[in-house]
Amino acid sequence: MTVSLLARHIPAFPSSALADLAAEPPWSLTAAAGDIVRRLLAGLSDDFAVADEMAVHRSARIESGAVLKAPLIVWPRCFIGHGATLRGGAWLEEACTIGPGTELKASFLFAGTALAHFNFVGESVIGRGVNLEAGAVIANHRNEWPGATVAFRHDGATIDTEVSKFGALVGDGARLGANAVVAPGAILGPGTVVPRLGLVDHGVPPDLR
Repeated sequence: MTVSLLARHIPAFPSSALADLAAEPPWSLTAAAGDIVRRLLAGLSDDFAVADEMAVHRSARIESGAVLKAPLIVWPRCFIGHGATLRGGAWLEEACTIGPGTELKASFLFAGTALAHFNFVGESVIGRGVNLEAGAVIANHRNEWPGATVAFRHDGATIDTEVSKFGALVGDGARLGANAVVAPGAILGPGTVVPRLGLVDHGVPPDLR
């Protein structure tokens, strides 16, 4: 049986609340993040406080000054720091950390992942136990190629996502050092280490596709 791209990078994916999406490419999930999160709201237990298309588990801790925008699901023992912003359809599995000043958009984070502080992560699927040090960014849009969809090289092939915004699929246990940048369109294998100030750019310009 062929293992999907998501399951290869996040082995717990097929047993998660997102299991029915395991065969989809990650950019399909992020493009539909709002609708996916809204659908998942219906299946939550009474342990979540649910209002205005936002569900926060009663064991999660949200500091004052955090900005939470619907739709949103925050699982048990998560922490969201002062000045953090979550928007566009965000889903946090248990024990995730969104540090002060961090922005998360249209993304799915699996258990134990930490965005330390002053990070931006857009349109991404992030595996379990991933850590982003301060200032690390996963960008989601190629402003140097106006109007182009996100395309990148992976395993020797060019993948055109056919969407204008996609950040990355990041495998379990990956580490991004302080002020590292992952350019739009990337697949980072489990355990990948991006050094501080490092750049990951697998993008393919429109004229080379």
